[in-house]
Amino acid sequence: MKHPDDDNELFNRLEAEMATDSKGDVVDLDKARSARTESADNTPDASPDSTPDRSADSKPTESADSETGESDDSGPALVDRPAPTRSGPGLIDRIRDSKRLDIIPVWMKSGAEFKDAMGWLAGHVWHTIAFHAVRVPFLYMPKLIWRSPSGLVNALGRIGRWAVDAEGEPLRQAEARRENSELYLKLSRQRDRRVRLRMLLTFLGGLSALVVGLFLVFGAALMTQVIAAAVAVLTLGWLGAPADAPLATRAVIKTEVQKLTSDIVVKAMASIGIGQIASAVAKGQDGIRFVAPITREGPGWRADIDLPLGVTVADVADRRARLASGLRRPLGCVWPDADPNEHEGRLILWVGDRDLSKTGTVKWALANVRKHDIFKRVPFGIDPRGRAQSVPMIQHNILVGSLPGQGKTASVRVLACGAALDPSVELWLHENKGTGDLDSLECVSHRFVSGIDDDSIRYAADSLKLLREEVMRRAAAIKKLPRDLCPDKRVTRAIADKRSLKLWPLVGVFDECQNLFAHPKYGKQAGDDAEFIIKLGRALGVILVLATQRPDKDSLPTGISGNVSIRFALKVAGQVENDMILGTSAYKNGVRATSFRPEIDAGNGYLAGATALPVVVRTAYLDDPATNAIAQRALALRKAEGTLSGHALGEDTESTSGPSYDLLADVAAVVPPSEKRVWNERIAARLAELRPEVYGGWKGENVTSALKPHGIKTTGVAGTTDDGERTTRRGIVRDDLTKAIAERDENRGAA
Repeated sequence: MKHPDDDNELFNRLEAEMATDSKGDVVDLDKARSARTESADNTPDASPDSTPDRSADSKPTESADSETGESDDSGPALVDRPAPTRSGPGLIDRIRDSKRLDIIPVWMKSGAEFKDAMGWLAGHVWHTIAFHAVRVPFLYMPKLIWRSPSGLVNALGRIGRWAVDAEGEPLRQAEARRENSELYLKLSRQRDRRVRLRMLLTFLGGLSALVVGLFLVFGAALMTQVIAAAVAVLTLGWLGAPADAPLATRAVIKTEVQKLTSDIVVKAMASIGIGQIASAVAKGQDGIRFVAPITREGPGWRADIDLPLGVTVADVADRRARLASGLRRPLGCVWPDADPNEHEGRLILWVGDRDLSKTGTVKWALANVRKHDIFKRVPFGIDPRGRAQSVPMIQHNILVGSLPGQGKTASVRVLACGAALDPSVELWLHENKGTGDLDSLECVSHRFVSGIDDDSIRYAADSLKLLREEVMRRAAAIKKLPRDLCPDKRVTRAIADKRSLKLWPLVGVFDECQNLFAHPKYGKQAGDDAEFIIKLGRALGVILVLATQRPDKDSLPTGISGNVSIRFALKVAGQVENDMILGTSAYKNGVRATSFRPEIDAGNGYLAGATALPVVVRTAYLDDPATNAIAQRALALRKAEGTLSGHALGEDTESTSGPSYDLLADVAAVVPPSEKRVWNERIAARLAELRPEVYGGWKGENVTSALKPHGIKTTGVAGTTDDGERTTRRGIVRDDLTKAIAERDENRGAA
């Protein structure tokens, strides 16, 4: 309940203020309140400290203090002070808060970027040298020889014209036409003096050339003659080159790109349909303010812009296609971004020299690296400015989504390979499309399945059930660890390296997870398990990487899409799919994966959660041979450190519901002890007859790749074909198979 004294206090204070302004006149309080409210919406034009003149010849200037009964037609009260006052931080504070530019460019401080830059420069120089070196004997030399007669004629003609002073003839003829006899005679005498001297020099030069020529022909050694002839021919060929036909062609054709200027940016910004900017430009103003000079940044130009009041970066990003049209640049060259260190109206406009989709295949930074630590960020790709972008995996879960054919599985392959290069990581790979995109990594996987059938889906669902149990086991184990070893109650590198704790990183990859979560029998429980793992497994070293091409509420439960911390969206169909992957309101905030062009922008997507603001990334690409090479390095690392487990050792892990077969046992069954050596193609045919649902379609190379993780190498085996022809083909030795089975059984017994 309001206290009566509150009204009295407010009334007394307002009465005192009104009395001060009106010099003691009684003021109607209700009218004063109304007038003050109205004055807040008006433009001030008078000082509040001025004394009103109430004479009959003067008009009232007060809006709030008009007398009772008079119409309030006075001007509004001035809110701001008439004279500016100094406020805000002082000189030292302003200097302290100013932004300092890097003394050394960022690319020089980064070892990887510096190495890439130097590598590109070395490649550019080598390409130029090799380009011309190849053409010297086959193109440039024949050209010079062909042009040498013309060069001889040109040289003699130039000497003759110089000797007779032909360059002065037009001037003498001009004076003759003007009948200026005095000047003409002076020019003629000058010409006579020149010709006498030049003819003498020409005669002496010709005589010297003749002597040298006779010496070279009759007195010089053969090598000297050859060198002299070559120099003469090449020199004459150079002199005989037409002006419009240069001898050498360019090794590199430089792409000319229009420089980004403030005029171009202002005109482009005025054309995108933002009223505040367009109206200002129409009045002869810029509408925007450049807070720093337009500079070169990477393979493009950067402009830092303050937008008009009330206009945000999202408003500009929403009109990116119009902005690209206004700049007359391809859509893939124009990237408006926000500055996370400034206000919402600070725009960083980056305009590239070429379309991001035309930068070619991005080389993965770890493609040739022997080993990687998953507790460090995994290189993922580059942004439009050519800067390397990476993804943290520890303590994160990752969601990748796009339309089919946009590079989703290739993105997952990069992350899986990054995890595989850490021998302490336990990989659980589930490729529920059945095309074998992750088959190269099967040799290092604790659990692995590739298929879209019900058995494969059930195998993936069982994996999530096992992961849920593993999360609960790890939670109990972490709780028991002493504080000095685990102060933050989360898995660290030191804890992961203690194999006895069994808390090493565990990465579960589920490609085409919509086939799992939308399954009528296993989908609901799988979704619940995945949500549980995402919420609790983050600090326990359990990482989920989910990829889907159908991001809707049925195929991707909202509990999953709402809790993953890192998201990567390539081309998607609409706003709903965009926000399902990138998070609620992403589309409204201008982060729109719908703007990518189908197929053209394959591999380009918005990465959110790995950086302060979502950033466009072109992912690195690993083809099957490159992935296989990485998998073999990962296999060698795991063998050396003894971290191979589960499927990689041919073991049946807990609750395995996928294809239940033993490859080594099946091979042993189809290769009798009497057959010491056998071709792989015959093994493939026998396996297909034994289990057509498993080995159907296998060929010799499939047997080779399947047996390689078990240490069974192929060799040349001599044999007889069905036609009776003796030949040698790739095969195995049965003793190697027997040895591999014995070693596996021994390891199982030790475990």
